[in-house]
Amino acid sequence: MNNILFVLTDQMRYDAIHAHGNSMVKTPVLDKLAEHGVSFTRAYTPCPVCVPARYTLHTGEMPHKTGVYENYTLPSEKVRKSFMQHLQDNGYETFGAGKMHFTFPEGSCTKWGFDERKVCDEDHDMEKNDFYKDIKKEGYGHVTDYKGARSEMYYIPQVSQLPERLQHSHWTVDKCIEFLDHRDEEKPFFMMASFEKPHPPFEPPVPWNRLYRGPDMPMPKQAPDNEDVITLWNRFQNRYKYRDQGTDQNLVRQIKAHYYGEVSFMDYNLGRLLKELETRALLKDTLIIFTADHGEMLGDYNCYGKRCFLDSAARIPLIMYGAGCRPLKCNTPVSLLDIFPTFLKYAGITLEKEKEGISLIDVYTDGCDRKYIYGEYEKDEYANYMILGENYKYIYSVPDEKEYLFDLTKDPDELMNRAQNPLYIKLTKALREKLIEYLEKNGLHVGNEDGTWIRHGKKTMEGSPDQYLLFQDSVGSIPHKKGYGSEENQKSNYEFSWLNDNFEG
Repeated sequence: MNNILFVLTDQMRYDAIHAHGNSMVKTPVLDKLAEHGVSFTRAYTPCPVCVPARYTLHTGEMPHKTGVYENYTLPSEKVRKSFMQHLQDNGYETFGAGKMHFTFPEGSCTKWGFDERKVCDEDHDMEKNDFYKDIKKEGYGHVTDYKGARSEMYYIPQVSQLPERLQHSHWTVDKCIEFLDHRDEEKPFFMMASFEKPHPPFEPPVPWNRLYRGPDMPMPKQAPDNEDVITLWNRFQNRYKYRDQGTDQNLVRQIKAHYYGEVSFMDYNLGRLLKELETRALLKDTLIIFTADHGEMLGDYNCYGKRCFLDSAARIPLIMYGAGCRPLKCNTPVSLLDIFPTFLKYAGITLEKEKEGISLIDVYTDGCDRKYIYGEYEKDEYANYMILGENYKYIYSVPDEKEYLFDLTKDPDELMNRAQNPLYIKLTKALREKLIEYLEKNGLHVGNEDGTWIRHGKKTMEGSPDQYLLFQDSVGSIPHKKGYGSEENQKSNYEFSWLNDNFEG
């Protein structure tokens, strides 16, 4: 049977795997997959933020087609058909566990092609959260920050308030194993193990919180001029993630240590799942794809979070293993857009209308003539756009009115913006025109007749150091004791709909 295991992590960098050249991190399970499978070394997210990246990979359509650019509620009308629905329609039993982040309106397309789901997504009504319901049964219902304290603590290294056996990464695999226990053995299965970690807060459980020690960690990479390579979105994220008021090197190294602890704990639990498949004689008949929705800046250029197209935030691991895959490193640029056609091709499903992506099976077996992949984040006056080839990356930030060009051969760490370097002016122009052509062809009016970008006015982030701070607290974590609770600390703002009123134009 053509079974499928799709492993999706949240906010995991390409270089957070030992086999990808990181000598500090321990990932023996992923190392084995990379050694014996196809490792796509130039894989990128088409949109470096959670919901748009996930909606893109599950529909095979870019944000400019779906209208999903940020972590907002997904459209209730004209919901695109997910690859899970296509698999379901063609005889697959479909199951998902972990973080879905399909924020459809209440009652609208809630399962989106899954026969069964076990979710851990944040919800104001925690009784709808399968993860919370399970830890409550185990006697941990008093824990409100059950995936780590957020808001001011978002990037403060923590220890999980749950034991190892109940922490989210372990729970996700437990749910997958339960599915294997009761699945319909007459049908092929699609199983999605969606790990929320290493997304912050970084809170590995005991003893994984001490697998790595801060003093052992190398400092993040720094450009000769960090301000020349980052965008307004980087500065904005640093502000609302409480990371723009100076650098404490001990804290920075401990953040990285806890991030790696989350990665290794996820790797360990993935190993538990693969062992179950092997024990049940299912591994040899299962295609496995491992990837992430986007990366994490992790202190590079003094930045944190995602929402940009620098490699730290946009380059992702993408490994394909099993079902006839041969050991190979593939340098062709690929994207999360390619996941959709890959699964359908493997399942023998043909669509009437082709998607923009290319099956990864075709990419590594037959080769392809693809030269570029594209990315977009946000829209209109706040948009960032990317075009990437095998050797060069060009980015345009609309709110900065600024071009970025990186020579990935000479400068793989992206430390030098060469967009205005006289030796690269022709290349900058060529990639600019190619990117504008792609966007215009897809209905986005972004370019002038002379091949330059339409300008909307440069944006700046003004105000006090406390402006734009983000609060994401669950109701249960806020004090409600008489005489101690206050309106001021009961804050919650999840979206960026207030940007137009706060950014200076």
